[in-house]
Amino acid sequence: MRLSPTTSKILLSLSALASGAIAVLAFSPFGYWPLVIPSLLGLYALLDKASPKQAAWRGFGYAMGLFLPGLWWIHISMTEFGGIALPVAFVLLAGLSAYLALYPTLACWVFARFFSGRHWSRWLLAFPALWLVADWLRGWVMTGFPWLWFGYTQIDGPLKGFAPILGVQGITLALLLSTSAIWLVWKSRTPLWLTVPVLLAAGAHGLMQLNWVTRGEPVKVALVQGNIAQSLKWDPEALAPTVRTYQDLSREHQDADIIVWPESAIPALEKVMAPYLENLDKAMKVNDTGLLAGIIHYDEEQQRFYNTVLGMGVQDADGRETYAYGHSNRYNKYHLLPIGEFVPFEDLLRPIAPFFNLPMSSFSRGDEIQPNLIAKGLKFAAAICYEIIFPEEVRRNVNANTDFLLTVSNDAWFGTSIGPWQHMEIARMRALELARPLLRATNTGITVVTDIDGSIIGQIPQFAAGVLLSEVRPAHGETPFMRVGNWPLYGITVVLLGLAMALRPKAHPWARER
Repeated sequence: MRLSPTTSKILLSLSALASGAIAVLAFSPFGYWPLVIPSLLGLYALLDKASPKQAAWRGFGYAMGLFLPGLWWIHISMTEFGGIALPVAFVLLAGLSAYLALYPTLACWVFARFFSGRHWSRWLLAFPALWLVADWLRGWVMTGFPWLWFGYTQIDGPLKGFAPILGVQGITLALLLSTSAIWLVWKSRTPLWLTVPVLLAAGAHGLMQLNWVTRGEPVKVALVQGNIAQSLKWDPEALAPTVRTYQDLSREHQDADIIVWPESAIPALEKVMAPYLENLDKAMKVNDTGLLAGIIHYDEEQQRFYNTVLGMGVQDADGRETYAYGHSNRYNKYHLLPIGEFVPFEDLLRPIAPFFNLPMSSFSRGDEIQPNLIAKGLKFAAAICYEIIFPEEVRRNVNANTDFLLTVSNDAWFGTSIGPWQHMEIARMRALELARPLLRATNTGITVVTDIDGSIIGQIPQFAAGVLLSEVRPAHGETPFMRVGNWPLYGITVVLLGLAMALRPKAHPWARER
């Protein structure tokens, strides 16, 4: 039976959505990392003989299938805390997904427009390079949103070894090359193309055997998870009970070398809390413990708010440094979350709904590069919540003498959704890229400690007040990714595109006119 054109279009659109949605299962918490390949193979089949217009539409459908279910968890912050009705939240999320889908859509259009034909280079060279360019644009334009990059799915997969060399997008490239080779086996009936994924997996395994860093003696860390309900977070009457919760949980672990409290664990202005912080600093010194804690700082001179992590207690190795209001042992968040921490076009958006006027949505940015935090003589490269998803920005604050990566967060905005799990997976990748142990302290979870390969050393349950106590060895040294970042991968991408152009001259529209 021959299908009508309308029915065919509907089925193709549903196939594109389904192919994209399959990839969501490859990310945490599901963790079915091999599913990226069949997901992409579905997209390849849709693009195989498509015109540029068809390729763009099918690429858009694929991306919507990925982003809409993959980012659905964002609606919780809108509906439960932002005063937005669920149907309106769905429309807003659909709009966000459609915007993010524009980048893969453009990649698919360029692919069909300039790299048509049956030559192997369009799949093995052109498409992987174009997809990477689309990902980078999505992670940069309008402050960027590099969420759901395919490389993150492989934090426990066989291709993870490329991360210390080329970063997470090096893994994405390896996935794309492997998928392209499998597709070429199907198209050409030539099993020889399977050597590509086999060699990539073998190469990644070999790279994981290399040692980029030296390790120090074990450090005992205590990460405190207060489990403060988001509805109480900024309630002035809840301030004292909140602080008491963190004090009581920490008191049981005063033998730790380092205690970490999460993002804005002290939900008040630093100046208001200065007397309390001075006493807390002294108490930590008595127990020979360093403390890293989130708070809000207000610069009265510049009239700016900052999302801040303070270093207190035993700071330098000699224990002589003392906390004082405005002291330098601090980190101010650089990459702010749109809407949550600053509101673009705020005069227009703030009156629309409470969602655009969330508590603490008027922060200012700290410096792009800041000194490491110091606690008990150890150096911590800090990233607060959202900014852990930007690999280049995290990399710039890590040096050969940095001991640990530190990220503090409050994912209570997103409830029991998959969002916090995706966030944790991204943070683990930073540890692997930079070969540094990661301490991730959160308000409601997921609080974890990882080793230098991103493997989890310790974890405590979500939505329970508790302390994660772990022993972890600091690391010193540099991975290739730490030294040069994405520049080698940019070069590889240019080479792939250049070779694809050279090998497929007949794919260019101007060549057909000769």
